[in-house]
Amino acid sequence: MFLWLVIVLMVSGSVSSNEYKLHWVIPPANVSTSLNDWASGQRFQVGDTIRFKYKKDSVMQVTKEGYMQCNSSHPRFYSNTGKTRFMFDHSVPYYFISGTSGHCEKGQKMIVEVMAHDRTTTSVAPTPAMAVWLCFFSFTLSLVA
Repeated sequence: MFLWLVIVLMVSGSVSSNEYKLHWVIPPANVSTSLNDWASGQRFQVGDTIRFKYKKDSVMQVTKEGYMQCNSSHPRFYSNTGKTRFMFDHSVPYYFISGTSGHCEKGQKMIVEVMAHDRTTTSVAPTPAMAVWLCFFSFTLSLVA
C-alpha cells in the first residue's frame, strides 16, 4: 500500500514555467548595472518565457560570436513588434542583442543562462519494468508481514 502511494506521488507532480518581463532599452550611461546584471539575478529554466517590451527597436537572438561582436547579420531569431515573447526550449546560454544600429555597442545586449528543470520539482513516471518490479516487491512484502 505504501509503495503505491509513492508511485502516485511521483506520477502526479507537475512543472510550472515563469514569464519574465523586460524593458528592452539602452542602459543609461550613468547607471553601473547592465541587462546582464538583471538576467544573472533570475533563475531561468526550460519552458520559461521572457517578454521584451520596446519602442522603435528590435530584439535578436544571436550566436556567442554575434553577441561578442555586436553582429546582427545572421540572427537565429528576430522580432521588431515592440512586444516580443521568447520561450526558452533548451538548457543553454541565449545571447540577445538589439538589431538597431549602435544600440548593442551601447550595452543593449544580454546573456540569459537557462537551466534544466530542478529535479526536485520534476516528476517522471516509473518505466513499465520498474512498475512491475515495484508491484512484485510490494506483494512480497505483504507476504512477509
